[in-house]
Amino acid sequence: MKVLHFYRTYYPDTFGGVEQVIRQMAVGTARLGVENEVLTLTREPGHPLIEFEGHKVHRAHLNFEIASTGFSWSALSRFVELAAQADVVHYHFPWPFMDIAHFLGRIKKPSVVTYHSDIVRQKYLLKLYAPLKHQFLRDVDRIVATSPNYLATSPTLELYKDKTEVITYGLDKNIYPVPAPDLLAHWRQKVGEKFFLFVGMLRYYKGLHILLEAAAGTDIPIVIVGDGPEEIELKRQAESLNLKNVHFLGALPEPDKVALLTLCYALAFPSHLRSEAFGISLLEGAMFGKPMISSEIGTGTTYINVAGQTGLVVPPSDPAAFRQAMEYLLDHPQEAAQMGQCAQQRYAELFTADKMASNYARLYQQVIDQHRHR
Repeated sequence: MKVLHFYRTYYPDTFGGVEQVIRQMAVGTARLGVENEVLTLTREPGHPLIEFEGHKVHRAHLNFEIASTGFSWSALSRFVELAAQADVVHYHFPWPFMDIAHFLGRIKKPSVVTYHSDIVRQKYLLKLYAPLKHQFLRDVDRIVATSPNYLATSPTLELYKDKTEVITYGLDKNIYPVPAPDLLAHWRQKVGEKFFLFVGMLRYYKGLHILLEAAAGTDIPIVIVGDGPEEIELKRQAESLNLKNVHFLGALPEPDKVALLTLCYALAFPSHLRSEAFGISLLEGAMFGKPMISSEIGTGTTYINVAGQTGLVVPPSDPAAFRQAMEYLLDHPQEAAQMGQCAQQRYAELFTADKMASNYARLYQQVIDQHRHR
């Protein structure tokens, strides 16, 4: 079985949550006999085809972007060519250019859409895009929601319940590097051990301005790993608040990230908008047995982090509540450790890459069978 994944960005250009999920899907389903390829856009010249962890990554040149939507003329012809060779086309929503490519390419192959998020920010453009979006979602065979929470709260998914099922994200800890002792010692010396860790792209919906406000007037150590469009503004905010306890480390290689996940006291995840549909780095925290603090935004974040069991859940956009949650975990180390153990157990029960891969392999076969019967 051959599956083509289509998404706007992928390794090695970017290292966001959706990219990690596609990676885990490709590696996990490969063990079940699925041959995966990824078509994506890139700004980098050259290297139109690379191999990554056993699957091919086809990279089309990014021509321009409108409202964070990448467009590529060469991707249209490449998509048609690759889709013709695939048994299943696996779309990753949202990306309006993908919808256009689907119809311009007259794709009739068995199709699956992983619905990663509603479109939240671009409200006016969304009105223009809505007819195309609904035509696309009607045309594909199956839609996957990434948590029962998101399926229950998404107005768009409500319209397509009859062909939507829930398959949660999953991670395989075995493909994460084991940090060397000297690397752990390096970061222990640099940031200590009893720190709160955020990992992710520095985007508007991540709520890091809330975390910085929560840290103001305290000596709680906070480590922020990642870069992105909000980085400059966040550093300005930290400077204006005179935050000496916050470390911006930028984007780091995977071994360094894992070292910090290993060392940290807890995960701080202040995302406050529904654009944060799941929270892969939150799930990584659970996988490493860390207690978590997140906000209740009606998405997968509180499917990973169950209030009072795996961590603490606070109202969104509430710095005082977030500060109190951090202070509570610091003041109750035994309870925090128990929450971390529960988080790791919940990961093992619900969020492994093997579980996700087997569910997708089953779904791929179902849509192939449906097409045959037609």
